Amino acid sequence: MDAIEATRAAPLVVPPRREPPEREPSLGSYMRSIRDNALLGWPRRTYEEPVTQRRILGRTSFTVSDPDAIRRVLVDNQANYARTSGSVRILRPVLGDGLLISEGAAWRHQRRALAPAFTPKAIDGLAGHIASSVEDGLADLDAEAAAGPVQLFAFLHRLALEIAGRSMFSVAMESHGPELRRFIAEYSVRLGRPHLLDILIPLRWPAPLDLPRALFRRRWTPFLDRIIAARAAEAAPREARDLLDLLLAVRNPETGAAFSYAEIRDQVATMILAGHETTAVALFWALYLLALDPATQERVAAEARSADLRQPAGCAGDGRLPLTRAVVDETLRLYPPAFLVVRRALQADTIAGHAIAAGDIVMIPPWVLHRHRKLWQDPDAFDPARFLPGAPAVPRYAYLPFGVGPRVCIGAQFALTEAVLALARIVGRFRISLAEEGPVLPLAVVTTQPEHAPPFRLERRPA
Repeated sequence: MDAIEATRAAPLVVPPRREPPEREPSLGSYMRSIRDNALLGWPRRTYEEPVTQRRILGRTSFTVSDPDAIRRVLVDNQANYARTSGSVRILRPVLGDGLLISEGAAWRHQRRALAPAFTPKAIDGLAGHIASSVEDGLADLDAEAAAGPVQLFAFLHRLALEIAGRSMFSVAMESHGPELRRFIAEYSVRLGRPHLLDILIPLRWPAPLDLPRALFRRRWTPFLDRIIAARAAEAAPREARDLLDLLLAVRNPETGAAFSYAEIRDQVATMILAGHETTAVALFWALYLLALDPATQERVAAEARSADLRQPAGCAGDGRLPLTRAVVDETLRLYPPAFLVVRRALQADTIAGHAIAAGDIVMIPPWVLHRHRKLWQDPDAFDPARFLPGAPAVPRYAYLPFGVGPRVCIGAQFALTEAVLALARIVGRFRISLAEEGPVLPLAVVTTQPEHAPPFRLERRPA
């Protein structure tokens, strides 16, 4: 029996989720879904049709799951599709003008300049920080597991933040981590949720939450300055040892100019915040799925315990952990942390036979795309075999956990290395099960999070 047949030997697990609305939500329900849970805003037909459209508050909005149309928007004609004012208004107070939200010439400059810092060789140089963070986290998890059920969601956020901190600054996050987590929690709960007026009011006009977001930034920026200053006070290394060193070494390929301090700070914020949150939720959902599927969990554990991980570099793609990588890939399909890509058309266009006018909104939701009935077999089932070596190729432009095209996530390889290594080490050490009954349903606001964080039982595996 080959690896794919072995993985599919048992019936597929279908994790719980809310059924999508049968009909198009009313305007009030749709607007509430934007703020409280975006997954409730996509009716059943969006999972069955390649493109749907509706008129909302004077704007035409398209939900797109057609691979050719996605290629048109995000690759072939991507310059015609810009971020919406709402997304910029929400993200800029925490990310500044970093790579994630910059546009046009500023984005092109940043992307070209940052590319050398995210080559496979550069990522391999950071693998030691990932591995040391995971090992220290496992020691903490041992103590938590011995005391009873564990809140894995909280632990994984701490672990992902520790990995981000060490990879960025070469130092543990004991002194800065608690304050950083408070900043993140405050913004996510109070200011990071989209408000109707964030969407409707042009960016050049003030919206009600602009002032509290600006006040947040007045506290957030000095905090980042303190972390960077503490790291800068250390003796300079002979060669790059972390992401900050790589950022400081960045030069504009055309002018030779280095990043300004403000640009460095914005990139630090982008990498720490965007990187740690998405990885934490992906690891949570992977462990939840493996708790629902003990047979696959045991195969992951056996693979992890037999693999030589003393050299962690490349473990996400060098063949040592194929099933673990497939579990991560399938988790990102079922629970993509970045559940929605939204763009505003700058000029008229045509996608999949639909006329797009300037100002129209194009939504590409990986949550819907990854569960589309016309693109995937058993779309709601947990089936890592579809990503194992030898499986049929995943449809191009039908799987977008990190986006696609020029604006594909620059940190994708780092995130995969982190997720694969952490998942292998956690499952290799512990047998994981849920400590309470009842479904854990997804909630999509900033990322695809659980509606509630259930406790897990962790049983130490024999050495």
